[in-house]
Amino acid sequence: MGAVQTIARPRAAADDSATLPLDTILTADCIAAMKALPAASVDMIFADPPYNLQLGGELFRPDGTHVDAVTDDWDKFDSLKHYDAFTRAWLAEAHRTLKPNGTIWVIGSYHNIFRVGATVQDLGFWILNDIVWRKSNPMPNFRGTRFTNAHETLIWASKGEKAKYTFNYRAMKTLNDELQMRSDWEFPICGGQERLKKDGHKVHPTQKPEALLYRILLACTKPGDVVLDPFFGTGTTGAVAKRLGRHWIGIERERGYVAAATQRIEAALPLDESAVATMQSPRQQPKVAFGTLVENDYLTPGAILTDAKRRYRVTVRADGSLVSECGAVGSIHKLGAALQGAPACNGWTFWHYEADGAGLRPIDALRQTWLLATQP
Repeated sequence: MGAVQTIARPRAAADDSATLPLDTILTADCIAAMKALPAASVDMIFADPPYNLQLGGELFRPDGTHVDAVTDDWDKFDSLKHYDAFTRAWLAEAHRTLKPNGTIWVIGSYHNIFRVGATVQDLGFWILNDIVWRKSNPMPNFRGTRFTNAHETLIWASKGEKAKYTFNYRAMKTLNDELQMRSDWEFPICGGQERLKKDGHKVHPTQKPEALLYRILLACTKPGDVVLDPFFGTGTTGAVAKRLGRHWIGIERERGYVAAATQRIEAALPLDESAVATMQSPRQQPKVAFGTLVENDYLTPGAILTDAKRRYRVTVRADGSLVSECGAVGSIHKLGAALQGAPACNGWTFWHYEADGAGLRPIDALRQTWLLATQP
C-alpha cells in the first residue's frame, strides 16, 4: 500500500512537477504535515475533522449496556475559540495545497459543521453543495429528550467562485439508475465486517462507511488523481482510493489508527482497470469511432461480440457495423438497443469480446488501450 512515514522524504509525483508522499500515511499532526506538502499539489481533499462533541457523562442504553461514544482526547478542545482557530489553521493549509481545479469535502455534525462552513467561506472556498448523509440505522436517542440524530452534513466546495472542477455528472446519474443524483444520500452507518474492531471494541468511534467515500471519489476525481485525507483515522479514504485507482495521502497522529489503516489498505484489492472506467458526459467522452478499432486491428472483421450475459451474439463487419444472428445490422449502439428493445444503449459497455485468458471484457477496454497508445 505504500509506507508509513513521520513526514519523511516524499517521492516524486507522476508528472515530476512536485514531490508528494503518494499512497503513504504520514504519522504526524495534520497542520504540520500539510505545511510540508507543496502548494497546489492535490486534486481532492476529504476531511473528517474532530466534531468537538464534548459529551458530558457516561451514556447507557435502556438495557444498561454502555454506549461506546466519542470520548477521545483528539475530540476535546478547551473552548469554541480554540476549535475555531484549529479549523482555520487546517483549512488554510487545505486551500494552499489544493490544485486550482480541485475540490474539498468536509463532513461534520450539528456540533461543528456550521462553524466549519463559515470558515470555509471566509478562506475563499466556494460552496458547491451541502450533502445530507441520512443514516438508515442511526443510533437512537437513549435519553429521549431530543430528536434522534439521524444524519450528518457534508460540505463540497471548490477553491473559488470561478474555479473549474471535476464532477462526473454522467457517472453519478448512472449510479442512480439514470436519475440525477440528489443531495440527500442514504447509507447505513459502518457496521458488520467493515467495522474494524480490536478485542471486541471499535478501533475508531466514527469510522465512515466505504460506500460514502466510494460515491464521493467516483463523483469528483479521475483515475490517477491524488486525494488527501488530513484526518485519516482507520483509512477508509485510502482503501477506497486504492480500489478505484486513485492515489492517496493520509495524515494521522494516533498510532493505533495508523496500524489499523495500514493493515486494512494492504488487504484492499484494486479494481480491474476496465471496471474503474465510468460513464462520461458527451463532452468528456473521447471521440473514437468503433470503426477505428477495426481499422487498427484491435478487433478484426469476423470477430464475435456478446453482451456480458451472452444472451446476444453479433459479428463485427469490415466497416465497423455489427450483424446479429437474425440478420439485423447496425452500429454498436443502435443494434444493442434494437436487440434489447430499449430506447438507447451504450455499445461500448454493452458489447464484450473474449480476451485471451481473461474472459469477457467490454469493448471499451480496447478503446482505452487505443487511447493510451495514441494520446501524447
